Amino acid sequence: MTIDRFNPPELARPSGFSHVVAARGGTLVFLAGQTASDETGEITGTGVVAQFERALANLLTALAAAGGGPGHLTSLTIYATDLADYRAHGRELGTVWRRLAGRDYPAMAAVGVAGLWDPRAVVEISGFAVIG
Repeated sequence: MTIDRFNPPELARPSGFSHVVAARGGTLVFLAGQTASDETGEITGTGVVAQFERALANLLTALAAAGGGPGHLTSLTIYATDLADYRAHGRELGTVWRRLAGRDYPAMAAVGVAGLWDPRAVVEISGFAVIG
């Protein structure tokens, strides 16, 4: 199984994502949306950075249960209740990403939403992975 990332020079330089991720071979894994919930279901952390860190850790825990790791991520969607706040903390979010997931980025989208299932959550992350 191989995962290749492409960032065509005709497109703007990506920051914190890849324009194209192509996976060849392997098993497609669908990752449900994860928030900053702890093992009891309670939302932990206040603010987008703390909640992003827990949500990403939860997503990676789910991926590990399927036998995968951060390098297997091919696509993520991040849902945020305040996109302006999310953008304002981009540098800190990038630091969290690199610490938990490394320097490879999947194809990503950030979507502003009016609310999430748990009203205390400010960010949710769902995605896809391909495991060889």
